[in-house]
Amino acid sequence: MSDERTGGDLPGLDTAGLRAYLDSAVPGLVSGPLEGRMIAGGKSNLTYVVTDGTGSWVVRRPPLGHVLATAHDMPREYRVMTALRDTAVPVPRTHVLCEDTEVLGAPFYVMEYVEGTPFRTRDEIAPLGAAAVRRVAETLMTTLGDLHAVAPEEVGLGDFGRPRGFLERQVRRWRKQLDASRSRDIPGIDALHERLSSTLPEQSAPAIVHGDYRLDNVLVTPGGRISAVLDWEMATLGDPLVDLGLMLVYQEQPVGVGAESAVSAEGYPSPEELVGMYAAATGRDVSRLGWYVALGCFKLAVIAEGIHFRHSQGLTVGAGFDRIGEVVAPLVERAHTMLKED
Repeated sequence: MSDERTGGDLPGLDTAGLRAYLDSAVPGLVSGPLEGRMIAGGKSNLTYVVTDGTGSWVVRRPPLGHVLATAHDMPREYRVMTALRDTAVPVPRTHVLCEDTEVLGAPFYVMEYVEGTPFRTRDEIAPLGAAAVRRVAETLMTTLGDLHAVAPEEVGLGDFGRPRGFLERQVRRWRKQLDASRSRDIPGIDALHERLSSTLPEQSAPAIVHGDYRLDNVLVTPGGRISAVLDWEMATLGDPLVDLGLMLVYQEQPVGVGAESAVSAEGYPSPEELVGMYAAATGRDVSRLGWYVALGCFKLAVIAEGIHFRHSQGLTVGAGFDRIGEVVAPLVERAHTMLKED
């Protein structure tokens, strides 16, 4: 795992202020001055590893500048990971949520540092060998099935979302997010919104939805075990097939990798195989999965457009943002293709 920057002077992270807050909020957690480093790879929330020389922790906060309504929700991310702590879904142990914006300039939370690799590129995962690569993918699907099997009310998440009308609200929500970041003409995206709205499938039985489930949002140990599922900022209760649909978008059209994607490595299952694994693990009907893939394309196009907007305003931190806007049009085109085939 590489870092953008290291040291005490990091955008969005005041290590002295954080240390003072932790001494008060979680006495004994930290035993000395903190040094921090920014973890590379994120295009949304900012993620740092901080250490006092003895222990290490992870700090998550929203991006600098432009923040869309309901996005970058620290309390939501903190709550779902805390609730899933004793389930079959591997998540980091949470320590504290801070909603006082005086500390770091935005709400944030602190969780344990978990060892593991978020595989993004073919070169990173290929050395494992084809058999191990396949096992990682199989575990990825098993873990998604484990998440969708958790009864929300049994882990204190019965009120975490509103499953009824979920798909309709998703389409409406991402249109609203698009309008909040619209700074240029995007051919076909308004027609895509209309097609999604008019072809809603019958909703699958509700479950906890991760919202951005993919290979590089999990940490994998050297032995091929998933040690943690990360990036829960979009989690809610709703139709779990949106997780599968979005994962397939990333499978065939990776965004922001900058190299051959990890899913192109020898041994990684085809999209059809992944869908078969999920269906076998959950028993869910995947016959209208094309619509969910199209929704995933729409969602990802809107997110990319939001990042493009922030970059154009000089409000992004780190590398890899200058070409993110180029993925929007291909995503819109693919969504229209999926709806023709659905």
